[in-house]
Amino acid sequence: MFDIELPEDEAPALDAVAPSTQRRGPMASAISENAEALQARKSAAEAIREENDALAHEYVALRDSGHVVQTVPLDDVHCHMLVRDRLPGDDIELAELVTSIRELGLSNPIRVLPRPDGQGYELVQGYRRLCAYRALLEETGHADWECVPALILQGAADVAGLYRRMVDENIIRKDLSFAEMAFAAQNYAADPATEAKDLGEAVAALFQSAPYSKRSYIRSFAHLLDTIGDTLRFATEIPRALGVELSRVLKDRPELAEDIRREVTALGDNRNIRDELDVLRRYTKADEFDIVASGATVAKPAGRAGQGGAKAKTTFHIRSAFGQIKCTAGQGRLEIKVDRDFSSIDRARLEQAIASLVDGLG
Repeated sequence: MFDIELPEDEAPALDAVAPSTQRRGPMASAISENAEALQARKSAAEAIREENDALAHEYVALRDSGHVVQTVPLDDVHCHMLVRDRLPGDDIELAELVTSIRELGLSNPIRVLPRPDGQGYELVQGYRRLCAYRALLEETGHADWECVPALILQGAADVAGLYRRMVDENIIRKDLSFAEMAFAAQNYAADPATEAKDLGEAVAALFQSAPYSKRSYIRSFAHLLDTIGDTLRFATEIPRALGVELSRVLKDRPELAEDIRREVTALGDNRNIRDELDVLRRYTKADEFDIVASGATVAKPAGRAGQGGAKAKTTFHIRSAFGQIKCTAGQGRLEIKVDRDFSSIDRARLEQAIASLVDGLG
């Protein structure tokens, strides 16, 4: 027998065993998985908080810059700091706006500024929309019309700035007549809170982007309003050419102002746009006729009006079921422009209508 000693294998150290060969118990696995899930939820919550913070800051910035629509009680909206550019009197288009808002809602919110005294807001833009909401509340008494959608602007309620914002909005929308632009300029010049010393400076400040010719028309309408404006009911319907010419006539012959006042007043409270404009048109021919206080006209001897071969022409606008109609009347010519396809009308009907029109004019 041989005495042979075999070496014993050394057991490997515990930390030398590959991780893949180590086995964790069920409890250790559950704890590890739960820790990983908690960490994932924490990361997701932090991401959501960061996104919410960013959105909140963005919302505040948009709100402060006046780009977030908010609802404002009607009683909190005031119109005291400036005279609106709408002329006093009945607004013949307000009923249409009321119907549109009632059926379709308000697509363009009003704009307001916080008042310096903290008592609500001062209206910047949207006077007719505000009037429509008040009319709807009065008509229905429903709580839906107690608040109006508004953009709340920030900054000081500067009077000159308010005038500019008010006028700019309506000019961009082409929603102001020349009479209303002149009315706004008059009030801007008269307001002690502005720097305008006279009407010319007011027109220049309010209508900076307008060409010189347009500013000249506005000054002519301002003179017209100063002279006979308190007698007119439909000043906003006076076409540009008529208003400018009538202003020129009144500058040349200021004594006609009293005659115009008397004749317009004689039309009565039930007069319509056409009646009033007909009177004004007649006085634009003051160079051709002697107009007496009774309203009668006496032709002057030929010469002054017809010299140089100039052809008299009258252009005016009237309203119809098909929208606004532009009419140009001259010697042997009557032109009517309206958004309608006359070629689609039966020829016999068209001929009859034209014959009735010409015959009716006498």
